[in-house]
Amino acid sequence: MSASAPAPRRGAPITDIASLRADFPGLHQQVRGKPLAYLDNAASSQCPVPVLDAMLRQQKMNHANVHRGVHELSSRATDAYEGARERIRAYINAASGTEIVYTRGTTESINLVASSLGGSLLGAGDEVLVTEMEHHSNIVPWQLVCERTGARLVPAPITERGELDVDAFERLLTERTRIVAVGHVSNALGTINPLRELIDKAHAAGAVVLVDGAQAMPHMRVDVRALDCDFYAFSGHKMYAPTGIGVLYGRETLLDRMPPYQGGGEMILTVSFDRSVWNSLPYKFEAGTPNVTGAVALGAAVDYLGGIDFDAVTEHERALLDYASERLLELDGARIIGTARHKAGVLSFVLGSIHAHDLGTIVDREGVAIRTGHHCAMPVMERFGVPATARASFALYNSREDVDRLAAGLRKALEIFA
Repeated sequence: MSASAPAPRRGAPITDIASLRADFPGLHQQVRGKPLAYLDNAASSQCPVPVLDAMLRQQKMNHANVHRGVHELSSRATDAYEGARERIRAYINAASGTEIVYTRGTTESINLVASSLGGSLLGAGDEVLVTEMEHHSNIVPWQLVCERTGARLVPAPITERGELDVDAFERLLTERTRIVAVGHVSNALGTINPLRELIDKAHAAGAVVLVDGAQAMPHMRVDVRALDCDFYAFSGHKMYAPTGIGVLYGRETLLDRMPPYQGGGEMILTVSFDRSVWNSLPYKFEAGTPNVTGAVALGAAVDYLGGIDFDAVTEHERALLDYASERLLELDGARIIGTARHKAGVLSFVLGSIHAHDLGTIVDREGVAIRTGHHCAMPVMERFGVPATARASFALYNSREDVDRLAAGLRKALEIFA
């Protein structure tokens, strides 16, 4: 292992989740004179010390461009960059590092597939099947490619509980369905979709499947080969790494025949004014100077998560979600939006006639950070007849005290608006 690469955790997986809170310096501060209760993890999670250390080490000692450099710093940077790719590959159980494409995040990963695969696969009369619970990043790229190709975007409905109507999903799969794009976990509802079942149905219909995994990665271990998905997209900043770095996992046979997404340096082998020859995978899709520090940090985040017992994480977050739901429903006028039987740590709600933005402002004065608005999921808001929701989202470092602080802030909002 390169001296510039962070060392993975050793020994038995950590089960004492509460003890990990000390690893996150961003949590140990005051906001508006109150201790911070950070409940906006579905937007961005905080970074632990090992990730921050990896970023600092890369910037301080190994700051150089990767590949082709013959000097020592470039060699170190390349080792760290490609070492992170290998650890990410192992973490999600991809077959090869050629299937791990660095991107800026989930949004760019989906746009890459929509533009490159969709632009070459789709034609007039073809269909792309999504669900009503998708993030805008898993809707708009498909709308754009459908406009260019004459294909049609088809949404599968969700139920009053915020669960996918699987029977309707299956009925909407036809011989015209070329691509299925589905979220693993809904960012607005917390719903965990029955992904393997959906993938099997889509493949039986002859469709290619892309999974938006942004909200799943911090809450569960993902095995792309066990899922049998064709593409899986995720972002570093949802899983304890910085913003601006993400990954597209793609099945090698599909990536190999897809045209490049962007042109420039790195993604070519030869260039002349007559023609250019594309680089091999995954570099064919990594045009330009990459986010080396972000990739190294994401590798460190994967190491960190790899040392944690995810059964303990699931139990901890499930208990927090149940406790938060109980505390919320003690309040007059509280309504939870999204009551799926299988949920990750996301609690979207409305409180009487108080606008979500007002709720967010009031609890912020109490040092509590939540997200308010449509959460880039406007079709979900329309489905449930609300303009916006307040959303508390949990991570492995949250506690019952954070929930109590939220409940107290919401009570204050009720008093103000009484």
